Amino acid sequence: MEQQKNVNIKNRKARYEYEILDKYVAGIVLAGTEIKAIREGKASIAESFCEFQNNELFVINMTVQEYSHATDFNHQPKSERKLLLNRNELKKLEKEVRNSGLTIIPLRLFTNDRGLAKLQIALCKGKKEYDKRETIKKRESKRRLDQVKKAFNN
Repeated sequence: MEQQKNVNIKNRKARYEYEILDKYVAGIVLAGTEIKAIREGKASIAESFCEFQNNELFVINMTVQEYSHATDFNHQPKSERKLLLNRNELKKLEKEVRNSGLTIIPLRLFTNDRGLAKLQIALCKGKKEYDKRETIKKRESKRRLDQVKKAFNN
């Protein structure tokens, strides 16, 4: 069997837009052409979110581009995809989302060592504008501090 590279697609805006409270790793129900496109790295979770429908969790707005070598049986790029979690995790997440108005956001799409696609999701709370400014200030000050340390060490 050939050695496959690990796919690791991140949602960079998530940490800026949301305060992360809890993380989970979920499997995804995919068609054959979808997993092949993901293994090529042709997916995006930048604008996606998760939603409950009939006690099942789905990822909405996740884009998986069409597989280049497929024929007529290719998939829809922006279809809803079912997430696989155990029943207790699903119940806990659904309760949190319904009661406290939190959001479930995908953080990372990756393939594990067996080649299966997994989605790291997080229970999140939206940040206010001043929280976002605070995040930028912390990042800038850390960057400046690192530059001073680097200059001092040289």
